[in-house]
Amino acid sequence: MNSKKIYFASDVHLGAPGIKNHREHEIRFVSWLDSVKNDAAEIYLMGDIFDFWFEYKKVVPRGFTRFLGKLSEITDSGIPVHFFTGNHDIWVFNYLSSECGVIVHREPVVKTIYGKKYFLAHGDGLGNYDKHYNFLKSVFTNKFAQWLFSWIHPNFGIGLADFWSGKSRDKNNKIYGSHYLGDDKEYSVLYAKDVLKEQAIDYFIFGHRHVARTVSVGPESQLIFLGDWIQHFSYAVIENNSVELKYFNS
Repeated sequence: MNSKKIYFASDVHLGAPGIKNHREHEIRFVSWLDSVKNDAAEIYLMGDIFDFWFEYKKVVPRGFTRFLGKLSEITDSGIPVHFFTGNHDIWVFNYLSSECGVIVHREPVVKTIYGKKYFLAHGDGLGNYDKHYNFLKSVFTNKFAQWLFSWIHPNFGIGLADFWSGKSRDKNNKIYGSHYLGDDKEYSVLYAKDVLKEQAIDYFIFGHRHVARTVSVGPESQLIFLGDWIQHFSYAVIENNSVELKYFNS
């Protein structure tokens, strides 16, 4: 039995325009990090931690001081923190790794943890189920497109990104909402079942959908939707070789 736990959280959306009190929102998530650091073997931040992030050569977005400080404190203590880029913070480059010591992942990761096999990803653009989004993602990850955006003054560039982020969120809420669509309609579920045809996975852990839910995707496989930190304040923890969804009350 392992005494140390492994934690997962996703979709905090720090800095999102729709959040009324940004400081309160940030403090709540930092309080959760504080509460788990003492018994954590590892912490996984599974994407969209920031509502928008872009690293210019000499500039990073204003704010998030408490969060970045807490990240640095945790990694300085020797606890690995993994950061998966999501669709909102896809433009994380090397600042978080060089300044805060986190391990940045831009692609899904398959790894064995405490004897179980895990498939870890933010959850956006998996497979070929959403061709329109996959095309947009290919543009946003294009090095030339990123270089062009870097020449826009931060005051305008970040403002433009905030506007686009809000429009994107409104559109997704109209299409998907924050409710579970069903096993036959959720792209993440369909993708997980495709993966299981090629390899055995005990647990899939995804963010992105803002749904807090555990779904059976095979006779011995489960998919954990991590929820979010806007409505659910939810996270997952590996304890005693099983995964459980929990909710944080600060």
